[in-house]
Amino acid sequence: MPKARINLASIEISKLNQIIEAIKEIAKKTKVEMHGPIPLPTRRLKHTVRKSPCGDGKASFNRFQMRINKRLIDLGVN
Repeated sequence: MPKARINLASIEISKLNQIIEAIKEIAKKTKVEMHGPIPLPTRRLKHTVRKSPCGDGKASFNRFQMRINKRLIDLGVN
């Protein structure tokens, strides 16, 4: 039987969970064995920028962060 490994990544965890539930339903309907979702480490992208546009004045900064959530699903596993 062929095997498939699906890597999923998203910045919105709710949308990622919706996709996982849809894959689970399809696997159940087609009677394919499924392992997962296996959570992988969340990647955090951090970016710091200075608030002042010209560089004069107070040295204050804005800090932005984007989290990338990842999951792994194996289909057709023996």
